[in-house]
Amino acid sequence: MPRRLLSAAAACTLLLGLAACGEGGDGPVTTPPPSIDISGSSDGGGDDGAASDGGGDDASPSAAPDVPAPDPADYPGMNENTEEGAIQAFRYYVAASMWAHQTGDDSLSSEMEVASCEGCPGFTEDVPKLRELERYWSAFKVEDVATTPHQSENFKYEIGYSFTVPAHERPNLETGEPEEYDPVEYSLIGGMDWTPQGWKVGGLKGEWGPAVHSRTVG
Repeated sequence: MPRRLLSAAAACTLLLGLAACGEGGDGPVTTPPPSIDISGSSDGGGDDGAASDGGGDDASPSAAPDVPAPDPADYPGMNENTEEGAIQAFRYYVAASMWAHQTGDDSLSSEMEVASCEGCPGFTEDVPKLRELERYWSAFKVEDVATTPHQSENFKYEIGYSFTVPAHERPNLETGEPEEYDPVEYSLIGGMDWTPQGWKVGGLKGEWGPAVHSRTVG
């Protein structure tokens, strides 16, 4: 049996900065997001330090933007067996997932998942189609809201993470044509376990808004 995370609704009460789960932003101009595919730029847990910006704002999804891979150095402590290490490792994981949608390379996110991770496939399920189309998401800066670690019955930590994906473009997965998306707010919980290889994501649950396009994974 898969190990269970807190409900996504519970995540909303634990994450700071959101008035209500699944609300905020105007939603995509065309269709709702196909999956919880997001990136967390590292800000040291909300401090004013330099953040990895995902490559800027001006790229088009007609081809893979020149986006550098997320740098573990931007997520200090992610290789340490501490609560802060779990937070930073989860932030790195979601950054790697976003990078996969901007480049077609999902190796970094995949290597941080356990094989049985419930909910993790929702992160990069569209990447093979993007590679087939040879069209990707545009680059942008993710706007962090909050990270909230809490105790878990099934994992060493469950990390609540809320953030906003700003206005951006994605290719239509049927036609390959670019589509514009308005800002979307996300709320995730990641179940983190310490292994001989470092932190691994063992479970993922989340929701995003606006309410009319609210979806749940995990």
